[in-house]
Amino acid sequence: MSAYYPVVEVLPEWAPETENMGSKLKFWYLQPGDIESYWLFKYPRPERGEHWAEKIAAEVAGLLEIPCARVELAVCQGMRGAVSKDIASGNYALVHGNEILENAFPYQDTAEYNFHLADHNLVNIWLALDKTFESESQRQEAKCQFAEYLILDAVIGNTDRHSENWGVLKRLTVPDSVESIAPSYDHGSSLGRELSDERREQLLAENGAGRYMERGRGQIFRHGSRRRRPSPLQLIRLEAPEYPDLFRGALAKLDSLEESSLSQIVDSVPDDWMSSAAKSFAFELMSYSCGQLREVI
Repeated sequence: MSAYYPVVEVLPEWAPETENMGSKLKFWYLQPGDIESYWLFKYPRPERGEHWAEKIAAEVAGLLEIPCARVELAVCQGMRGAVSKDIASGNYALVHGNEILENAFPYQDTAEYNFHLADHNLVNIWLALDKTFESESQRQEAKCQFAEYLILDAVIGNTDRHSENWGVLKRLTVPDSVESIAPSYDHGSSLGRELSDERREQLLAENGAGRYMERGRGQIFRHGSRRRRPSPLQLIRLEAPEYPDLFRGALAKLDSLEESSLSQIVDSVPDDWMSSAAKSFAFELMSYSCGQLREVI
């Protein structure tokens, strides 16, 4: 049995302001003695495991060598949560995907083109990244890295990859200079974090982890459809054959992923933070997804 993940204690006086973006209570803070690295503390919603889902997702990303924000379990005034290190510290600023898309497909006064949620599809994302980066090598690297994020989403069942949950890093010291696509972040909507233990046990008894994973609805639409939001797993099945050069490298990373490593990642969450049923279900979800993804292209 591996050691449990450490738990960081955060003091409220470290926080200069609260964060308004999103639906969950959260705040940025600076640790004493570290004036450069901001961290974001996020409380999970009642009866939900967004804190341990965030931690597991970050560990899985690390195992797959997929760029991802650093995440630790944390407590503040006795309340549990997770902390995520700012991915845009120093001389960089994060530009969210919605801004990138709107810049690539600008609003017209004539209403000739209006960007809708359903336009958040891979065709438009690829085009937006092409218009964002100057060189062909940068464009290809950004798209391949975004494909890695979609593979991560499929492995953990992350259903919240909307247009503000990805972005690029812009160098503040050079006007209009986009450095790279930003590391992946905000993976709390994954791993069945919203289910009760009773429901998890029922699904496990029915071998229903795969069914749960297939029914999830992501935030990236199919091109040309205003209604269809495939699951993160189904999105890969549909899109990877269309863009094999972008997804092949990301899928190849699964070849060396062992179930024992996934089990260790899950089991390292303290038992009083994550129930046995939640651990078993999270592991079964990822095992199912990895098996399915290995059959793609």
